[in-house]
Amino acid sequence: MNAPTPPTAPLTDALARPRLDIRNLTRSFGGVRVVDDVSLTVMPGQVTCLLGPSGCGKSTTLRIIAGVESQESGSIHVDGTLVCDGITRLPPEARGIGLMFQDFALFPHLTVEANVAFGLQGPKAERRRAVDVLLRKVGMERFIDAYPHQLSGGEQQRVALARALAPKPRIMLMDEPFSGLDDRLRDEIRDETLDVLKAEGTAVLLVTHEPSEAMRMADEIALMRAGRIVQRGAPYNIYNAPADREAAAFFSDINVIEGDVHGALTETPFGQFLAPGVPDGTRVDIVFRPQHVKIDFDRSGKGPNPTPVEGTPARGVVERARFMGAESLVEFRMDFDGSILKARVPSVFLPRRGTPLWLMVRRDRCFVFPQS
Repeated sequence: MNAPTPPTAPLTDALARPRLDIRNLTRSFGGVRVVDDVSLTVMPGQVTCLLGPSGCGKSTTLRIIAGVESQESGSIHVDGTLVCDGITRLPPEARGIGLMFQDFALFPHLTVEANVAFGLQGPKAERRRAVDVLLRKVGMERFIDAYPHQLSGGEQQRVALARALAPKPRIMLMDEPFSGLDDRLRDEIRDETLDVLKAEGTAVLLVTHEPSEAMRMADEIALMRAGRIVQRGAPYNIYNAPADREAAAFFSDINVIEGDVHGALTETPFGQFLAPGVPDGTRVDIVFRPQHVKIDFDRSGKGPNPTPVEGTPARGVVERARFMGAESLVEFRMDFDGSILKARVPSVFLPRRGTPLWLMVRRDRCFVFPQS
């Protein structure tokens, strides 16, 4: 007779349970709600970016989770255990949360070994072995006896990561930790950092105001504005299906034309655009990115049978054209209303100011938003 199979539900539950679960956090300063009903979950091994402009509440949210700031309402759970609400409040050191900030915050009078070992408990030999392992993970083992001032910015960043990992945190909070590095080094260091954190199964919540950094690093982006999360999703989804005009504009330059809806259609100089579900008479913004503007080089305005996706050509005159490396940014003064429309085109094309050209817009790459 076969032995009974042990239950697997607890393991399944543990895998499905968020590592970090924050619910309805609020915080005000001077009567202004800087964190407004924020809820968020982060799974083990997941990287979530809190993205938004300066002053939108990102860092305050991070400080509340870390325990260095108090919320007015809401709760924080780590692996299903309550760590903070209106009654319970575990101190920062008891939350199993690591912190990394922009300034690295290394102790200048301590060696790399002493910096990484700071806060570790146990016999000296055991702490030394733990430090050796951590420094090997971040490629800094040969600098074990160096002092912070002897290291480059990238090397200091690696030491800061090793020190943050030393207590084996279940969650890592990162507040723009790579902004002090030059662009080329930043890409290398943040990729290495995420590889280490994911290998440890650490849940990562990263604060940044740079969309490109969030797109490169995140499994999920939470876009914040005025203390609230206005949209959450995978980078591909949040970029290609923005919640509103402001969300679209946060990730790239945009072009905007206006129109009125009649019969779920909006008539524009570029042809008709679908506006399903929008009531007749509603004024809408039609938003599209510069890379989705196509130049009709036939220059007749008729083109070789433009497809329904491309719509109707409209004429504009080149206002300026700038070489951007892999592409050129061309700005047109449009005939139909005198507005400026931007197009990103291959860099081999750099038309002169005053050149008239006909433009078409990819309808499948446009967003239609009712005006507020």
